Amino acid sequence: MAVPTIVLLVADGRFPAGAHAHSCGLEAAVAAGRVTDLTTLGEYLRGRLATAGLVAAAFAAAARSVAGPLGSDGVHGRRLALARLDAELDARTASPAQRAVSRRQGRALLRAGREIWPAAAFDDLPATPGGPHQPLVLGLVGAAAGLDPAQVATVAVHATVTGAASAAVRLLGLDPYQVQALLVRLAEACDTTAARAALAAAQPPWRLPAAAAPLADIHAEAHATWEVRLFAS
Repeated sequence: MAVPTIVLLVADGRFPAGAHAHSCGLEAAVAAGRVTDLTTLGEYLRGRLATAGLVAAAFAAAARSVAGPLGSDGVHGRRLALARLDAELDARTASPAQRAVSRRQGRALLRAGREIWPAAAFDDLPATPGGPHQPLVLGLVGAAAGLDPAQVATVAVHATVTGAASAAVRLLGLDPYQVQALLVRLAEACDTTAARAALAAAQPPWRLPAAAAPLADIHAEAHATWEVRLFAS
């Protein structure tokens, strides 16, 4: 079955949402000596898949499902559902720095989404301070682009690993061909994570995945205090 071009466009790192400015926590992990080479990068990416990747993909898929045809409670019901998802994701993001980054990336993605799909239901996102979380915006972008929840989950998981992998080339001077080979070896794990996320997205918001990575939270808080850094996160 052919992959629709629109899936590739939304998943492309060149999609104008500012993702290139973020290392997905890798910069702090490199500074702490926890990621030093291709092997430790692979361990880092697998860890992200099992935690941040699963959570982000499940919430993005859930937001995509909410953005489908209106139910009996109409627009009001959709807005309440998105607000609940935003609050649940906020509760799962222990680090204030990571919460701020998620909302900053959400604003950037929302700007792109409004420009490309001006008739989409972006006004139904919660008007939270700092903007909505990025996975929720991705869910609505996916709905506007005609993606189903499983495809949205795949896009979210793809971003979880490719953003950090791209940053690793710049931070560690790794061979980009070897980094790409690593991503290919992780493809099956990415698909498995996306499938788990899409399945979980059918659950009520309070039962969505809550996998955590405390060390990543600590690194994020430390990174936010740096006066000089290459990446925004």
